[in-house]
Amino acid sequence: MKTTLDLPDELIREVKIRAVMQGRTLKDLIADLLRQGLNAAPPTRFNAPSTSSMVDIADNGVPLIRCRPDAAARFARIEDLLALEQQAHSEEDMRHAGLSS
Repeated sequence: MKTTLDLPDELIREVKIRAVMQGRTLKDLIADLLRQGLNAAPPTRFNAPSTSSMVDIADNGVPLIRCRPDAAARFARIEDLLALEQQAHSEEDMRHAGLSS
C-alpha cells in the first residue's frame, strides 16, 4: 500500500543513510523499523554491503558511493555537482507539492 508521510528532513536523511549502509531498500528498512516500533515482528538481520558494492562506509559512518572510472561526475567541478544536486532536490520538492517545475 502506498502512503505519503510528512517527516522531518533530518529523520529521512538518517534513514536513507542507514538503508545505504545496510545495503537495503528504503521501503524495506522503513517497514522493519515500523514493525520494530509496533513490536509486531523481530528485526530482520542484514548483511553489510559486499566488497564488490559501489558503496563504502567511511570511518565516521557516512556512506561513500564510488563511481566508475569513466563517470562524468569524476570530471565535474564540485560547484557544478552541488548545483545539479540542488536542482534535483528543488524539482523533487515541486513534484511532491503537486507543482510543475
